[in-house]
Parts: sequence; structure tokens; C-alpha cells
Amino acid sequence: MKKIIVILFLLIYPTNSIAHIGHYIKYKKIEMEIFRNNELIGYNHYFFKRNGTETIVTNQIRFVVKLLGATVLQVEGYSEEKYLKDQLVSYKSKTLQNDKKKFVNLTFDQKNKNFDISGSSYTGKASPDNMIASWWNHKILQASSQISPISGSVKDQVVTFVGKEKISLYGKIYDVDHFTLKSKNMKIPKDKRLDFDIWYDQKNSIILKVSYSRMGNWEYKLKKFYK
Repeated sequence: MKKIIVILFLLIYPTNSIAHIGHYIKYKKIEMEIFRNNELIGYNHYFFKRNGTETIVTNQIRFVVKLLGATVLQVEGYSEEKYLKDQLVSYKSKTLQNDKKKFVNLTFDQKNKNFDISGSSYTGKASPDNMIASWWNHKILQASSQISPISGSVKDQVVTFVGKEKISLYGKIYDVDHFTLKSKNMKIPKDKRLDFDIWYDQKNSIILKVSYSRMGNWEYKLKKFYK
């Protein structure tokens, strides 16, 4: 059964042809809301700009977690992804987590065909097969490893197709494909482990919802997109 599911996944989502920046040419903005324990705590918004074969995707994220009236976690960040056709050529982010500054500066080395990363938790090279872990891009569901958009760390991942489902978001019903995305090495500390459920709308080539558990139950939900 597992082999059948893997084969089906590869047929539906071929790694070299399905995922490309052209799937998002119709989008100008994607708005996601962030919930913790069913309480709205922030937002995660993506903006798309194009100039010929160049596409720039910027992200603004902010959320605040309070406990008994006191702020225990506050995150505010900004990032910019730049693509030439389908190739990611640069990524920059700055994030303030409570009072701690985190960052990523990534460039694509055209000669050696790899990424050069300077980040707050990793500096070095990475394969161009890696994906920036951004929730706007469904190609994250096809990658075998990802780069943290906050710190630049590189993590191997395993994506599993769970099945087709229907979900309701903001009064609308969607037909979706449900996936899990987990660290390949599940023995690493839980606070550094990848362990997500992801619901993907194949019709619109867009991730509708992401959920995970860490200091509570979190959900990123697509509220609206603009064309």
C-alpha cells in the first residue's frame, strides 16, 4: 500500500515539471492568519511582484503569544525571495524573536550550482534542490530537504501523502490533498523537529492550511488571495 501511495504521489506531483513559479503568476497577494489554540494571534502575508522573467516574493509575518496577560513569545519578520524564471537566485530575511535577532542571506552560485548561505544558525553551502520553507510555495511538498526561512539551517524532510479530503475555511469548502511533512531524523530535539500537517488545493496550486503542535496547537490558514 505504501508503494502505491508513493507512486500515486509522483504521478500527481512530478518533481521536475509541476512545481514552477509560473503557477503563481496570477497571484498578487496571499493572506494567511495564524491561530494558536483556536485564538487569532497574527498574520503571514505574501506579496508578488514581476518584471519580465524576474519574480520577487516578499513576506511579512507577525504574531504575539500571551499567557495570563504577559507576552511570552513575539515574532516579527520580513523576507524577500528573488527568482529568475524558476530559479531561486537570492533570499534575505530578518526576524526579531522576542529580543533575539535572526537572519538569512542566501545567494545562488551559478558557476558551482549551489546555494551560499549565511544565517544566524548556519553558514555554508547547500544543494539547489533545497527549498526555502515558505508556505506560499507548494514545491515544499516535493523537496527532500528545506532551508529555514528564519535562521538558514538545512533539514532533511519526508513528505507523505495522506489522502484527499474536504475542509472548510472562512465559509468555503475546498477539495484538498492532505500531506504530512516530518524530519527525516525524528530523534532530533522536538523543538527543532519538522512535524507538520499540510492541506493543499491542487486546483489553485496553493497551500490552504498548515498545522503543528509546539507550545500549543498552531494553524496557519489561508484567508484570502488576490489576483
